[in-house]
Amino acid sequence: MSHLWEDVSLTFSQISMFPFFDIAHYLVSVMSMRGQSGAIALAWNNPFVSWFRAMLYCFGGGILSSLLLGEAPTKFLENSTNVLLASSIWYIVFYCPYDIVYKCYRFLPVQLMATGMREMGRTWKITTGITHASSNYTDAWMVLIAVGWARGAGGSVIINLEQSLRGVIRPESNKLLELSHSAKISLLGAILFTLQHTGDLPVPKHTLMFCFTLFIVVISLIMLLTECGSSPLSPLEAMLSRMLFGSRQQLFPGEPQKKLKSSFSGVKEENSSSASSNVENEIRNKKME
Repeated sequence: MSHLWEDVSLTFSQISMFPFFDIAHYLVSVMSMRGQSGAIALAWNNPFVSWFRAMLYCFGGGILSSLLLGEAPTKFLENSTNVLLASSIWYIVFYCPYDIVYKCYRFLPVQLMATGMREMGRTWKITTGITHASSNYTDAWMVLIAVGWARGAGGSVIINLEQSLRGVIRPESNKLLELSHSAKISLLGAILFTLQHTGDLPVPKHTLMFCFTLFIVVISLIMLLTECGSSPLSPLEAMLSRMLFGSRQQLFPGEPQKKLKSSFSGVKEENSSSASSNVENEIRNKKME
């Protein structure tokens, strides 16, 4: 049984991402961009800007990891095949007659398959980033984690650059201020694969790839089926936060009371000022009489 498990995980780790898993990643990324307000109008009014946004969504992880390693952010253009493939996905999503591609993607089984394949590709992106960073930074485990995280979830972070170029940055959508589910999962994967790469986690790489991929695929499909916006890991995050940092009531016990006191004092001041103004008006009326 153990040999069967080893064979399955080893065969799984040798799966090529091109072209089917890359297509799934590009499709989900472009569909996410299309779902934003004004994306369709922008595609018709300014196709080049729309294409540029799509490339940021598709290759944001590679761009961010290149910036972290001091490489050219245009390095992703070296792989012309993937750029042409992503451009083709962008074209048929926005300009296909009768919106056939978009309507087919809205079919739930298609979304499940595309999402699962994209999450499988996320594992490969994390491991590729760590391997690439280790060629220059052998013992710098923080660099390995940062680059692996950037390759896995850089697309959701690099979008802030795109929003800044358009002047539509919103604090509630800033991925640097509040990490998304994909960013948290990628950070967890970057830590695990870095520990495995440095030898601190005594698990074969192909076994860890299989288990981690199965974990993130199941979570993503559950979120898609239940239409849950919050991560299933949120209760665990809240528990760890209370254990490590305490609750807000424990840290600031007197803050709500101060706010209440100030609010009540403001009400009293307003009532006293209104009463004094009424008395002054009555005195003036008597004098006029």
